[in-house]
Amino acid sequence: MENIRKYIAEAIGTFVLVTFGCGTAVAVGCDSASGSGYLLTALAFGLVIVAMAYSIGNVSGCHINPAVSLAMLIRKQLSGKDFVGYVIAQLIGSAVGCVVLGVVFGFDCGFGANQIQAGWEHGNVGSALLVEIILTFVFVLAIIGVTSKVENSAVSGLVIGLTLTLVHILGIALTGTSVNPARSLMPALFAGGTALSQVWIFIVGPFLGAALAAVVYTALEKKAD
Repeated sequence: MENIRKYIAEAIGTFVLVTFGCGTAVAVGCDSASGSGYLLTALAFGLVIVAMAYSIGNVSGCHINPAVSLAMLIRKQLSGKDFVGYVIAQLIGSAVGCVVLGVVFGFDCGFGANQIQAGWEHGNVGSALLVEIILTFVFVLAIIGVTSKVENSAVSGLVIGLTLTLVHILGIALTGTSVNPARSLMPALFAGGTALSQVWIFIVGPFLGAALAAVVYTALEKKAD
């Protein structure tokens, strides 16, 4: 029963992330003509993490991101069974969020799906993959670091939310910023087209970045000891 509660919390958290984060991207626009949309979208994603961290964090840890769950699996802070359960729950939450966006904005709204941005002069598959690896590495490294000490619990949600805002401020103009396979996969399935053909970048990149963060932080932790 405890595991079910964790999975439900993860589904709710990911639903809120997609509904408010991707929903803000749809509502304000994230093209070169609406620069303020970058900041609003970045803040929306970051503030969702803050809200969810202090509401469901004590239930599931508030991963709401398969890449974060992978990092915790690598660090042996999550079982294989829970990893599978978390990812399924996160995908379900993301899908429900997309349905809500479709009802609110229309099923041709684009769903805030990730793709290599048209205004990125040097954008290509390789550079997009590198960007997602780096952004996720920084994001997950911050998560592992701030949650590794109990005394940080009062501020961990704020730190994680601000870090997500930070990586979005850079990444939106390049890839739309994924750092989260669940946030990318379902919107791409709903949006179709280019977003769907490129979605593998936003699955592979975040998973690689998260795995790298887990390995690097574990190595640094041992050195510190």
